[in-house]
Amino acid sequence: MSQFPSALEFVMGALEQIRDRGEKLPRASRTSLVELRSVRPAQSRTERALVRQSSGGDASPSLQGTDKAALLAAIQTRVAVCTKCPHLARTRTQTVFGVGNPDAELMFIGEAPGADEDRRGEPFVGRAGQLLTKIIETIGFRRDEVYIANVLKCRPDMPPGNSGNRPPTPLEMQTCLPYLAEQIGIIQPKVLVALGATAVEGLLGTRGVMRELRGKWNSHQNTPLMITYHPSYLLRNQAPSEKRKVWEDMLQVLERLDRPITEKQRNYFR
Repeated sequence: MSQFPSALEFVMGALEQIRDRGEKLPRASRTSLVELRSVRPAQSRTERALVRQSSGGDASPSLQGTDKAALLAAIQTRVAVCTKCPHLARTRTQTVFGVGNPDAELMFIGEAPGADEDRRGEPFVGRAGQLLTKIIETIGFRRDEVYIANVLKCRPDMPPGNSGNRPPTPLEMQTCLPYLAEQIGIIQPKVLVALGATAVEGLLGTRGVMRELRGKWNSHQNTPLMITYHPSYLLRNQAPSEKRKVWEDMLQVLERLDRPITEKQRNYFR
């Protein structure tokens, strides 16, 4: 019965596809509808804790790593069958939910999966992901100690015969953002890092020039949010001055987390 919500969403998605194709919708008797409405799946302990937390109750002590992992897994199950953006559901290899420590105090958020991520089902595994991993390790974390996700869970579709990636549209981001909001609400990181202008637009609804946005603190879901360049930007522009800017942003993150900063880290680009 714990899978009832995800099963219901799968059925709704199938019905939407039937509608979009112009096919005749299936019918159900009134008796069947009454019985369906009467089904109320029992809440697990973690689900009850999350409900109390979202309603203002102090549920955070009961949400430990295993509980958070179970809640995230339930959302991932829903995401895997999501068809809210039919054009993305048709072209994706798989959804890319997120990866990392459910108890992470630091969470990185990018814009959308690329081709490598679409194949692997994990965010930031291509060249940009390798650079992000290096940044994470240089500030004193392991990749599996933080949490990494994207605003969009599907790779944005490309015209046939075209390679590369395109940024998600505002509508695609708005459609997918509730999943990310649930992830953030469960993980409860101390600091969020937005990677690139598209992630900033998705999280804050703000469009702007990155050189003016980066390095400044904002807030999302009452969590401090640092804006910095996307690793792919550093791959395109490898000037030491640009790398230094990202490093300065990361030092601000460490300070906000009350993490010790070594002399080597402070002088990394001097």
